[in-house]
This record gives sequence, structure tokens and C-alpha cells, in this order.
Amino acid sequence: MTGRKATRRHHTKLKRLLAASAAQRQAAASEGAEFRRWSPEEVVAKQLLPYRSARVLKQRCYERKIHHHNDGGRITFTFDDLRREAERTAVEPFAKPA
Repeated sequence: MTGRKATRRHHTKLKRLLAASAAQRQAAASEGAEFRRWSPEEVVAKQLLPYRSARVLKQRCYERKIHHHNDGGRITFTFDDLRREAERTAVEPFAKPA
């Protein structure tokens, strides 16, 4: 019976360590997200913009219809580009607040 209690404590401690590690990784990722650059393929895979094809997304960039960066001939997106694109395509509701 004492073996069980030790095992439970071990798992509880392990869970706390894993949760703390995950929280640290998420905090680090959110701090770096501001400077991260996403490729059109990553944007489509992560569904950061409402496009289902990287080809269509690139075509819109070539036509200069979407906020993006052209880094050395490569299309990339920053957090600010994605935010501005979301604001640009937002739809205002007709209903007035009561």
C-alpha cells in the first residue's frame, strides 16, 4: 500500500511539472509571436486567415489585395499583417445596442 501512495505523489508532482512547463512554453510563444513570420502554407494550415489554398493566398498577395511582407521575394505574414487583415474583413452588425 505504501508503494501506491508514493506512485500517486510521483504522478501528481509530474503533472504539476508538465503543466508549469507547458505554461512557460506558451508564454514564450506568445511573446515571440509578435516577431514571428508565417509562410502562406503555414497560414493556410493553421487557418490564420480564411483561405483554404496557399496558391489563392499567394495570388491575392501578388494582386496586393492582402496585407503581407515581401521579404527577398518571399511572401510572409507577421502578427500585425494578420491582425490588420482581420480588421479589414470584419463585418459590422446592423443591430444597435439597446
